[in-house]
Order: sequence, then C-alpha cells, then structure tokens
Amino acid sequence: MSFTKTYEKELAFQADRRKASVEFSKIVSDLWYDKAIELVLFRNQLIDRSVSEIINLHEYAGEFVQKPISIFDTVEIAQAIKQMTLPPAKLDIGKLTYEFHLEDDKYTNATAFIYDKLGDAHQSREIQPKDVVLYGFGRIGRLLARELMAKTGKGNQLRLRAIVTRGNSDAEILEKRASLLRNDSVHGDFPGTVSADAENQALLINGTTVHMISANAPEDIDYTAYGIKDALILDNTGAFRDKEQLSRHLRSKGASHVLLTAPGKEIPNIVHGVNHKAYDPDSEQLFSAASCTTNAITPILKVIEDTLGIVKGHLETIHAYTNDQNLVDNMHSKYRRGRAAALNMVITETGAGRAVAKALPALEGKLTSNAIRVPVPNGSLVVLNLEVEKTTSREAINTLMKKYALEGDLVEQIKYALSNELVSSDIVGSSAPSIYDSNATIVSADGKNIVLYIWYDNEYGYSHQVIRLAKYIAKVRRYTYY
Repeated sequence: MSFTKTYEKELAFQADRRKASVEFSKIVSDLWYDKAIELVLFRNQLIDRSVSEIINLHEYAGEFVQKPISIFDTVEIAQAIKQMTLPPAKLDIGKLTYEFHLEDDKYTNATAFIYDKLGDAHQSREIQPKDVVLYGFGRIGRLLARELMAKTGKGNQLRLRAIVTRGNSDAEILEKRASLLRNDSVHGDFPGTVSADAENQALLINGTTVHMISANAPEDIDYTAYGIKDALILDNTGAFRDKEQLSRHLRSKGASHVLLTAPGKEIPNIVHGVNHKAYDPDSEQLFSAASCTTNAITPILKVIEDTLGIVKGHLETIHAYTNDQNLVDNMHSKYRRGRAAALNMVITETGAGRAVAKALPALEGKLTSNAIRVPVPNGSLVVLNLEVEKTTSREAINTLMKKYALEGDLVEQIKYALSNELVSSDIVGSSAPSIYDSNATIVSADGKNIVLYIWYDNEYGYSHQVIRLAKYIAKVRRYTYY
C-alpha cells in the first residue's frame, strides 16, 4: 500500500473515531441529565470532556487493562445502557467494556450483556436529596463548591444550598467571592457560570441560588430561614477541631450532621473506602475526613498490610506549600514555616503517620512520618519506606496494586499510573487520592524492604474523598458498578 493510501486510511479512521467520541459524549450527557446515571471510564470522569480528552482516556484504559478499549465498543455499551430503565447510578463503562470482551462468547450482543450485569440495579434503595452547607470558603471550600455544582445534575444527591463566611458581606465582597470561585490559578476556570446577587445575598452558580450567610458563630445561624432542612455541614475553616467545638454546628436550626475537612479529635477520622463502613450515620453526627496525606497513604498501606504485612516503616510527604506558610520571610508560630514558601524547601511535621492508625489500628506505633514543603502550589508526593513480613518483588507489588486499582473496595481511591515521565503537574486534577507510580517502585534484594511513591493532588483528590464520605453520611450513594 502506498504512503498516500495509508495516510488517507489513517485520516478516515481518525474522523470516524472522533465522530464516535461526539456520539459517546452526547450519550454520557443524556444519561446524566435525563436519568441521573453517571458514566466513568476506569473512575475517570466523562461529563463535559472534550473529544480529544475522551480519546486519550480510552488510550489510557487500553494500556491499563492491556487490552484494546475502543471508542466504538464503549459507544455500543453506552447505547445499551441508555435503552435500559435504571435507577440513579454510577457505572464504570471501561470495566463493563473490558468484561464484555472477556465474555463475548457468552453473549450475542451488548444489550444482553448489560441486562445481565446490571439486572440487580432495581434492588437498590431510593435516595432522598440532602441539603449541604459549606462552612468556610477557602481552597477546599471553593473546590467542593465547584464539584458539587458541576455534578448537581437532576439534584437527587447532594444539594449545595448555602455558604457561610465570617464578617460582613457587601456587594464588593460578594463579587470577590464569586471571582475566586470563577477563576482559579491552579485548577483553571470553573466550567460553568458564577454571578453575584447582592440584593439577595447569594451566588448564582449555573443559574442556581446558593445563599451567602455571614456569621461569626455557628450556633447563631437559622438555616431553616433559607428553606434548608437537616443539612450536612461541611466545615472547611479548620477553626473547630474537637467534639465540643464541632457540636456547636448542631445547635443551629436546620443542621443534622457535620463533616470536618481536617483531622479531628474525639470524633471518627475516616478515609473513605477504608473504614467508612465502621461508622453509622444514624448513630453518629460528627465526622472527620482526616487529612489529604492520610487519604493518600491509607489505601496503599491497607493493601500492603492485608497482603504482605507491615513490620514498620517511615513516610516522608513532599508537600506543596499551603496558605499557612508565609509568602516572604516573616514571623510564624512554627519554626521554618515562616520562611518564603515559594523559594525554599521547608522541613516540617505531619501527623499522617499517627493518623493512619485511626483507620488501620493494626499499624499503631509502626510508622514514623515527616514532611517537606516544596515550592509548588499543588500536587504532592509521599515516599513510603516499609519493611514487610512476606518476601516480595517489584513485579509482584505492581501486579498487586493494579489488581486493587481495577477491582474491589479501593477502586475509587487508587489510580495506577503507567507513565515513565510522571511529574507533579501531571496529577493535578486527579480525583483519586492515591496515585501509585508503578515505574518508581523499589524493592530490596532480599524482598523485605519496599519503597513506594504515591502522588496526590492535595486539593482536588482530597475534595473528592470529602464528597464520597459526604454521600455516605447523607445516604445518597447511588447504585454503582465498578
């Protein structure tokens, strides 16, 4: 075949693939907005993705499972899902397509396969929407607002109804808050509309009213005056950390549960996917989502503890600088954190090593930890140096992690990275709290000491863990197929 004919054939294939991606994107949108069914591709979000992004995600999926995952196949599976009558659901079309290929001799077509795989969906219980209030509107608060509003859909899960901030909020302050939500130096522009409604003291986000409430004490707020009932309060301030302080939220009118987006004292510290089922929202009202670093390492440590056993270890988190540090050298309550954040690597402490034991009691006293703040605004890395009970190898650990990233209770938490060129900016925007760098793993010659490199978006990945836990507390988790 001549070069020209080959080139023409390649052009035709690319055009067909891109047209299929457009069709796929439309089905994804129709399912989401019409039926509250969310499709993901090996846990990667598909809503509002461009054609090129969809094609790239299919390339990753094929490399991940080491079998071709074609856009033409996923369109066929998506069409079959669209034909079914299903309750609100979250379905991994990558996993479904992969399984369809493995069992294609068992089914005559995609429709028969989907009806068999998703036949139990109708047994899932009905869910009631839950009102949500963001108490605090800093880095995590704004990312939570973005994600909650971008994924509102038909509004049958979490409904963001209000945001509480301190001090007075005049028209100028309101517009500044709208601007901070609209534009973000790290995560880019919000994929929607945000405008300030000074007359009603509210933000209009994607055309939906979110009340802006000014208050200095949580117990002074009457949420019912805004039509908000039995709300889940997401406390992002970091000002209240223990049971007594957080209970102040429950003395306000219209609040039912509180979720702290930081490590808490005297309340359950939860890493969703690891220990959330140990706590019942019917009997508990106060929860903590622990820290971003704890959420990054705990899923990986659970895999290693459950399969190889951990004798002892040390974790070093190489963490992006945060707003707690100084922009230029100045006084600070802690040594070293007063030095210019964007110019220095700064050794500081982290409680992540101790915090892991709250989710995994078997690791109590086995881990030490420390942190180094580095001059990047987002995107962090944990180096886990572990002594294990069972002899292992680099290949065995990578196979183990790929298995847990593909199936089981930790598929939302662990992403298996394949790239040889992975750097911190590449993982910004990842919804998984633990990104396992398979090409960086080191195992000692005797197979008893392992070094694992775990990346994490300390803002975005953590925010998704908060939302996952919030859905569990609010009892709005949909039928899922992972």
